[in-house]
Amino acid sequence: MIIVNIDVMLARRKMSVTELSQRVGITLANISILKNGKAKAIKIETLNKICQALECQPGDILEWRRDAETEVK
Repeated sequence: MIIVNIDVMLARRKMSVTELSQRVGITLANISILKNGKAKAIKIETLNKICQALECQPGDILEWRRDAETEVK
């Protein structure tokens, strides 16, 4: 499963969700969907904008963890 660590990067950068939303150009609702792990997909363009705004690498935001329920066999 993929974990989205936007909260961690926001805290490190001392940036609010509102500020990130404004810098990236996506709604607070969509940032919230990403933060809460409810997103089914993310555009590379959006990921690029988030990384640019937070001055980080995609791996700082996205983390893979083994999930026994959805493990590929």
